[in-house]
Amino acid sequence: MADPAVPHFDPPGRKSTSSPSPGPNNGQTISLSHRSSFAENLRHSPRSQRHPSFTQAAVQELLNHPPAPKSSDPKFVGRDWRQIRVAELIDNTEVRWAELDVGVEQATKLLVDLGPPNVILLREKSSDTSACGTFDYSDLNAYLLVVVGLANPEEGQVDVFDALAKKAREGVSIPVRDIQTLAKKSPLVTLPESADLSKAIEHFGSGVHRILVCKDGTTEVIGILSQLKLVRFLWDNGTSFAAIDALYPMILKDLQIGTPQTIAINGDRSLSDALQLMSDEGLTSVAVVDNASNVVGNISTADVKLLTNSSSIPLLKSTCIHFVSVILSERGIGDGKDSFPVFHVNPYSTLAHTVAKLVATRSHRMWVVESASPSPSAPATPLATPSITHALHSSPSNSTPASPSLSGVFPAVSAASLPGARISGRLTGVISLTDILNLFARQSGLNPLSPNDQRSRRRRSSSSSVRPSFDSARNSSTEIRR
Repeated sequence: MADPAVPHFDPPGRKSTSSPSPGPNNGQTISLSHRSSFAENLRHSPRSQRHPSFTQAAVQELLNHPPAPKSSDPKFVGRDWRQIRVAELIDNTEVRWAELDVGVEQATKLLVDLGPPNVILLREKSSDTSACGTFDYSDLNAYLLVVVGLANPEEGQVDVFDALAKKAREGVSIPVRDIQTLAKKSPLVTLPESADLSKAIEHFGSGVHRILVCKDGTTEVIGILSQLKLVRFLWDNGTSFAAIDALYPMILKDLQIGTPQTIAINGDRSLSDALQLMSDEGLTSVAVVDNASNVVGNISTADVKLLTNSSSIPLLKSTCIHFVSVILSERGIGDGKDSFPVFHVNPYSTLAHTVAKLVATRSHRMWVVESASPSPSAPATPLATPSITHALHSSPSNSTPASPSLSGVFPAVSAASLPGARISGRLTGVISLTDILNLFARQSGLNPLSPNDQRSRRRRSSSSSVRPSFDSARNSSTEIRR
């Protein structure tokens, strides 16, 4: 029986009895079906019994020769990219709606089933065409931590968190309206459809991740423009835009973008530690490292979709290294092959190499690594360095599970067994879509705000919610939240 403290999702084979509201732009009604429990997939198709079809040689080939950009679209040739209208890049089928009073379970099914751009727009009633909020994987992560008792409420939020957890235990449907304040999110940013890309990139280069595009003179949302979509557009059409195209052959070290300060989590920490870290810090992903700070994997908020069945919740007590292997296996089950997305570059990688990997993996950031360091054979506690702050939460052996669902134990997975341990290197920094778009804006004569200002504001807004054990292990004078 599913633990009552865990949000319940339909068992395999059962259809949802409710349907999402059709968007006013396309009138489509989307049927929802359950995504089977990943824990069940693991039992019936263990990774150890499958043969990888994406070989180490193929991974190295991706490292050395990332995908080339598509051919430039003729309609953009000869144009100044800064004067291209935002409406030319949007797709109205990506606008997916749910009402504020829809249950979190139903909103989650929409989010998982519909995929990119991985956001559901929220409105008061089905006839509305303006958005009053969003629901994405950061919201789902924050909600999951609350209902299993692992969230870190700020002062004044304790009663709200307790009430939500109590409702979940009792099986009461919780509307997305009630969880809108759980995740640390920036305010909604909108632009009219006639606005040009220079306006959009100034927002993106300042740290905004997503812009809602509205019909001119109204608040009717007709599209969503994201950082990744704009980076992909400028990559695919780079030869048409000389100022940006000139940057692609340059190496990261010479461009001096990104930051040497970042946050990583040691692979032997629990998955719950990683999810708490991302929620507390307002992050969408963290690097997973071994005891010598070598990158062995990546965990993002989107990976929380693997926990949307109550039987998968015990994964919260598994290690981050194990969960990375879970992510790889799940991708193999879905794609019919094993794959290892490459989430790292080095200071001598070109900008083209970096952007190609961001586009290919649909990632928000690449971890900057240098030559690998020998990893001690015996487990060791990683130390905070001037360039990296590791998440050092309280030891699992000293903590008490918040609910019986967290008592599951998974076999250990060695960091050395993961492809990333052999092809990456020591984590020394991070470069994000924000950094790249900020560079493009400045190179094109625009004046975006400093992305570090946005990160500093996020740091101040979340500082009170970070665990004391994490605070004491962190070198806050050098750490920059991303």
